[in-house]
Amino acid sequence: MNILITGGSGFIGTRLIENLLKEGHSIKIYDKHVSTTYPDFMVEGDVRNLEILTKACQSIDLIYNLAAEHADNVTPLSLYKDVNVDGAQNVVDAAKANGIKNIIFTSSVAVYPLDAGESNESLEPAPFNEYGITKLAAEKVFLKWQAEDKDNSLFIVRPAAVFGETNRGNIYNLLKQIHSGKFVNIGKGDNKKSIGYVGNIAAFLASLAEKKTTVDIYNYTDKPDMTAREMADYIQKELGREKKIPSVPLFVGLMGGYAFDILSKITGKKFPVSSIRIKKFTADTSIDTTKLENSGFKRPYTLQEGFTRTVKAEFLS
Repeated sequence: MNILITGGSGFIGTRLIENLLKEGHSIKIYDKHVSTTYPDFMVEGDVRNLEILTKACQSIDLIYNLAAEHADNVTPLSLYKDVNVDGAQNVVDAAKANGIKNIIFTSSVAVYPLDAGESNESLEPAPFNEYGITKLAAEKVFLKWQAEDKDNSLFIVRPAAVFGETNRGNIYNLLKQIHSGKFVNIGKGDNKKSIGYVGNIAAFLASLAEKKTTVDIYNYTDKPDMTAREMADYIQKELGREKKIPSVPLFVGLMGGYAFDILSKITGKKFPVSSIRIKKFTADTSIDTTKLENSGFKRPYTLQEGFTRTVKAEFLS
């Protein structure tokens, strides 16, 4: 197949391409950043630019839409809508202009309420932040496109937080804090965290390339879940540390997060600690993956193997 991947130069996209190439597909990357791994596949462009995107989609059979604004501290906030929602509309318009009938969209478990228990695909979405709000709005853009033509095939994948080699997201910040010796557990640490290793999510996305559906929505996370404390203790062990990680009450951690929020506003700098990151880390974010488990997909790696590979690559090599 001829496949275009918006945001393909990024963390997940790069690993996805590795899997798709093994299956013999032809790849085109559409990204505002040039891929350091696959520069020959590049069409440099922004999903907000419909003209360039439409041209890039010529002769394409399938679009993966990975492009997104997803950090916790994006400024201005309007970027979430501009990229995540308006960008989704541009992908749809480019697909229509080129007769493309297959789209795979990476949404997010952020469309679910915080602390909602084991959220499954049938749960009524209730996003808790601007990122989740715009991801849900983007889903509706793609669902409308699919409903316009019974031959349109749409997969929506809602990953939990994804980590792995070269990533610089929230879980990397956790690894870095533990490696520095400055990390403290906040609260009891018994809240479950659903997360996914990039090698697994990329393999799952690649497995959908030649499948057809009308609409199919999948949560993605690696099971079994670990608690926040189990996660921190495992990382500490993989770093070769025997010292027990200290803990502070939740209200103390939140006070520290708010202090960094104020400091960030005053200085204009972005810090690895913030109130929203503390709230997310101490929340129970356990996601139901029954539908995924019943799909027949087999993960290449365990969650622990993902952590081991990431710690080795980022801190021990």
